[in-house]
Amino acid sequence: MSAPPLPLPSAASVIALHDGLLACAGWPRDEPAAPAGEIWRWVQTNHRCNSLLWSEEDLARRTTVAAAEIAANKRAIDGHNQARNDATERIDEILLLALGLVDEASARSDAPQAQVPALARLNSETAGSMIDRLSILALKVHAMRAQTARSDVDAAHLAASAIKLERLEQQRKDLGGCYDALLADAAAGRAYFKVYRQFKMYNDPRYNPVLVQERRSGPAVQEGQSGPVEQERRSGPASR
Repeated sequence: MSAPPLPLPSAASVIALHDGLLACAGWPRDEPAAPAGEIWRWVQTNHRCNSLLWSEEDLARRTTVAAAEIAANKRAIDGHNQARNDATERIDEILLLALGLVDEASARSDAPQAQVPALARLNSETAGSMIDRLSILALKVHAMRAQTARSDVDAAHLAASAIKLERLEQQRKDLGGCYDALLADAAAGRAYFKVYRQFKMYNDPRYNPVLVQERRSGPAVQEGQSGPVEQERRSGPASR
C-alpha cells in the first residue's frame, strides 16, 4: 500500500490544538481561525461543538430557573450534538481518503466501501471517534485542573481533584497512543476503519415517534409562536 498523500494528524498535535483552544479567551463562543488544512477545520469544529455541549450540559442542571430555560438548553444540546457527530464523520471521511482506503464518491455515501488488504483487521472504533473522545478528555482535564486551583475548598477536595486530574491525563495519553497506532496500522495495510453514520432519530421528525404523533395530532401553539415540529419544518430535517 502506498504512503498516505497527506500528513496525518498525530495525537500530540490534536491534543495541542484542543488545549490551545480551551486556553483562548472567549472560546467557544469566539472561534479563532483553524490551522491550515481541511482536516484541522473539522477537528476544531468537533472540539467547538463539544465545548458548547459542555457549557449547555452545565446549564441544564440548574435548579433555580424556569423550566423554559432548561428546555432551551436541551434543544441547544441536541443541535450541538448533531453537529458534533457530523464533524466526526467528516474527519473519518478525510482520514480514509488520505489513507487511500476509500475513493471520493464512496466516502460521501451512506455506506463507504473500504478498499483494504484481505487480512487487514477492522477496528471497531474509528479514528474520528477517537479524536472526538480526545476532545471530551481535553474538556475534562481542563475542568479538573481548574478544580485543583480553587481557593474556596478544603485540602481534601484539592487532593482528590489532583488524583482525578492525573488519571484523566493518563487516560488521554493512552487513547492518543491507540489513535496513533490505528493510523500507523491503517497506513501499513494492517487495519482499517469505516465511516459509521450516526442516525440521530430523535432529531428527525420523520423518525422520532413523539414528533410523528405531534404532527398527526396537530398540537396547539400560542399565536405568533411555532411549536417544535413547525420549527423543524422551517429549518429542515437534521442532516442525518
